[in-house]
Amino acid sequence: MERTNPDAPQHFARWLRDQLDRRGYDLRPRGGGQTKFAEDSGIGRATISRILAGNGATDTGVLATLAAALQVPLSEVLVIAGILDADELHAVRNPERGAGHLTPEQAADELGIEDPQSRALFISMTQTLQRTPDPHNGGDRAAER
Repeated sequence: MERTNPDAPQHFARWLRDQLDRRGYDLRPRGGGQTKFAEDSGIGRATISRILAGNGATDTGVLATLAAALQVPLSEVLVIAGILDADELHAVRNPERGAGHLTPEQAADELGIEDPQSRALFISMTQTLQRTPDPHNGGDRAAER
């Protein structure tokens, strides 16, 4: 899976470390914070350790669980993790009104996403983001109802 920013794993690690520090998780060696957060979030300790070491996370399930545990919007986590850039997120949230909407599959085709894993991740993220409530209009952003 290609990232929008090659420095994203290290940036994401710093961001997560800061989030956990602010929530009182002691991340010092033998502090127990990684283990405690793993238990609290339901994410494996090895996964938390890998992310904090700057090795990134691209699994949308892990990122969604992380977002829920930190009570941070999934869209923000996807941008910070380097999965989406802010422009891509804006385009998904605000599709151009006009000739018609592209399906996630059509968008993947238009963007040239051919790798099966990357394609499945793109389609899944797009569908998730389309279902994310928009606090500005009090409604649901679902493209098709």
